[in-house]
Amino acid sequence: MGALFLPVFSCKCEDESSRQPAKRWRYEILMTTTTPAFKRVLLKLSGEALAANQGFGVETARIHEVAAELADVHKLGVQLAIVVGGGNFFRGVAHQAKDMDRVSADHMGMLATVINALALQDALEKQGVYTRVQTAIEMNQVAEPFIRRRAIRHLEKGRIVIFAGGTGNPYFSTDTAASLRAMEIKADAILKATKVDGIYDADPMTVDGAKKFNHISYMDVLRLGLKVMDSTAISLCKDNNLPIIVFNLNHRGNIRRVVLGEKIGSRVSAQGASAGE
Repeated sequence: MGALFLPVFSCKCEDESSRQPAKRWRYEILMTTTTPAFKRVLLKLSGEALAANQGFGVETARIHEVAAELADVHKLGVQLAIVVGGGNFFRGVAHQAKDMDRVSADHMGMLATVINALALQDALEKQGVYTRVQTAIEMNQVAEPFIRRRAIRHLEKGRIVIFAGGTGNPYFSTDTAASLRAMEIKADAILKATKVDGIYDADPMTVDGAKKFNHISYMDVLRLGLKVMDSTAISLCKDNNLPIIVFNLNHRGNIRRVVLGEKIGSRVSAQGASAGE
């Protein structure tokens, strides 16, 4: 929360020489809640979030809704990077790839993330936000290659950067790519957008009475086998003390609320708490 000094014109008194209303200014202090809690964040978006209810591909209305929310966050002055998945087109570990070589399937999944990144870039630029896509696999005709210093410079200039192509290596998920890129750009936190409002000890969509963790440690996530992010991504965050905030993307305005420091969703850090706390 920050203080905003607002000048207000007042004419209640008169100037003694001209007997005309004198211009007097008084300053009112208005308390605002638009001070971000983070300077630089990395948002992890799943491909399914862009498909909405159609289940496959990119749903036009949904991607523009997400872009509008991201533009709203960008206006706060937050440096925003995004890692997007590709599960709405192809996933290397999905049933559709069961008879394929794992390396080839993962490469196809990487290309799916590039499709999503380009679609999101287009939607963001229609919101008036300058956006750059960087890919882990070079494809210079459609996007920049990932160069760490260039990515940081884009962020410093007020552009949104979308990282596509995962890590560029098979056997690594886009969750791991999000953890890696977040540390490379020195992000303050990873914001993990999901379809539920935090981390539970069981799937709240199928298990009645599943308990929510408002705050949990990296070690407890690994020990309990919670499906927040894959174990490689969690371990990477743990080793570098990078906090993860898990929240529901389907509630409009939640990205802004998280960035402003509101206590929504679940937080993963070195110090954890019990379920329901």
